[in-house]
Amino acid sequence: MTNVLVAFIAIILDRIFGEFPFVKHPVVVIGELISSFEEYFYKQTSVFKGLLLVCCVIAVISVFAFSISFYLGQFNIIVNTFFSSIIASFFIAHNMLYNSVKNILHVKDIEDKKESISKLVSRDVDKMSESDIYKASIETYAENLSDGVIAPIFYLLLFGLPGIIIYKTINTMDSMIGYRSDKYEKFGKAAAKLDDIANYIPSRITATLIMLLAKSKRVFSFYSMGRYHASPNAGHPITAMALALHVRLGGDTYYDGKLRKKAYFGVGDSNIKAQNVREALSFRNKIDISLLLLLILIFIIIKLIHETI
Repeated sequence: MTNVLVAFIAIILDRIFGEFPFVKHPVVVIGELISSFEEYFYKQTSVFKGLLLVCCVIAVISVFAFSISFYLGQFNIIVNTFFSSIIASFFIAHNMLYNSVKNILHVKDIEDKKESISKLVSRDVDKMSESDIYKASIETYAENLSDGVIAPIFYLLLFGLPGIIIYKTINTMDSMIGYRSDKYEKFGKAAAKLDDIANYIPSRITATLIMLLAKSKRVFSFYSMGRYHASPNAGHPITAMALALHVRLGGDTYYDGKLRKKAYFGVGDSNIKAQNVREALSFRNKIDISLLLLLILIFIIIKLIHETI
């Protein structure tokens, strides 16, 4: 029940406050830890060295996360829940994700739009049209609904504060060294695979939630196209969002100056407009409210079970 309460309050805190600029973000600290281990272990052609990095980072963060959880557990449930909720809110990124994508709509100059989207995606932005920028914005929002919202809450509910912290560590490692590039193809493989495993269930929950909120009659139709994405997970929420908006996302994209063949996701217009981005962002309220209502339902069910026992 405590995990449910913490998740509920953390979602509200993220919605109201987002990031706390006066505090160094824990994900930044995790990133610095990963970078320090990378300097020590990095070897371009070694999968094993990359695996050692993953093990060491998770070991350090796990000790830290379980220590915090144990320490807070010494206080009464109100104090424990309050501080756990604040910490958990750092690892839920719906507010930041929403504002980052929304800000692109407010930028009028195409070059400034490219600069803004370059902070959210790893693809080349030089040759992007305005439609390409809006497409990347929607894809980023959909994919990160899983990584930044649903998955953290999922692991928070299952494993408490250590669950959300360790998940975000795995996700951060993937974002830093899990690339399919000459530098990280081998070294980052363990981080990428672990992230794939961690996001397997949350990504499908995210896609299903989008389809339900879009009132689709074929709730699981996202799978037929989503499975063709290079990632075993990212394609599902992206496809679900494309189907919800009646647009076609994906397609060939430039990375590091090279054109990479990519599948298409969704059915509809490929010329993505600002209005399509607004429609994608309109899911924010629906998702937050749905999560809060679901948590209330889970809390009631658990309470009834306890009373019955």
